[in-house]
Amino acid sequence: MTRLNSSLTQLSYTHRIGRALSIACACFVLAACGSVKTTVDPTSGWTAERLYQDGKAEMAAGNWSQARTRLEAVEARYPFGLYAQQSLIDQAYINWKDGEPEQALSAIDRFQTQYPNHPGSDYMLYLKGLISFTPPSASLMRFTMQDPSERDPKGLSESYEAFMQLIEQYPESRYANDARLRANWLVNTIAQNEVHVAEYYYTRDAYVAAINRAQRVITDFQGVAIAERALYIMYLSYDKLGDTALRDDVKRVMDQNYPNSTYFTTGLKDKKNYWNPINWF
Repeated sequence: MTRLNSSLTQLSYTHRIGRALSIACACFVLAACGSVKTTVDPTSGWTAERLYQDGKAEMAAGNWSQARTRLEAVEARYPFGLYAQQSLIDQAYINWKDGEPEQALSAIDRFQTQYPNHPGSDYMLYLKGLISFTPPSASLMRFTMQDPSERDPKGLSESYEAFMQLIEQYPESRYANDARLRANWLVNTIAQNEVHVAEYYYTRDAYVAAINRAQRVITDFQGVAIAERALYIMYLSYDKLGDTALRDDVKRVMDQNYPNSTYFTTGLKDKKNYWNPINWF
């Protein structure tokens, strides 16, 4: 009997301890829940107009992140209204100014897909050209003095295509004249890139490759100033290959088009490139 009473006493004690622990855990959970603050969207219930106007105000203040949040909310909550259309235009601009070219191009692509006949289509093409024309690293060219034609030509080509599409589809656009200036610079710069590649091949004794790249400048970029250098690289390459007939043909072309060429006396010496977009635009 004494052993039974002892067992009952032990069970009762264990029960009380378990109950106390359960109550303590419950209190802890309640306290933890009470400490978690529920995030409330301050723009909840805002109209499309209010969201958009608030986003424009943030844009004017240069608060790109906050402006982006407001305009993305317009597009998400009111996708079929006029404010959604305008918000996409502004999102593209904000992302460009905020150093996010890929997001800017994504906004432009969505806009062109959803609103192909929008009155702002010319501006979006112009902005698309600008995004590739002045990548984030372009501002450093003032200090590095890097020739833009020495960079990867992919962005230059994309920029040129956007500006040319604008010029062809909207010749009377307010952005057309500036697009023509930039397209002209791009043609010269892309041609210079081809000459850089041709010269690279020539200095490494890859004469056939040098001729092919230089020839492209002559055929695809007629009238560019760098064509003179391209011809001279062709002249040198044919000479190295021992093809005197084609070498002399190139010489006759140069004599006819560049009678005062200094390449035959100075050779391939670097010439300063003044087609820097930062200085021109």
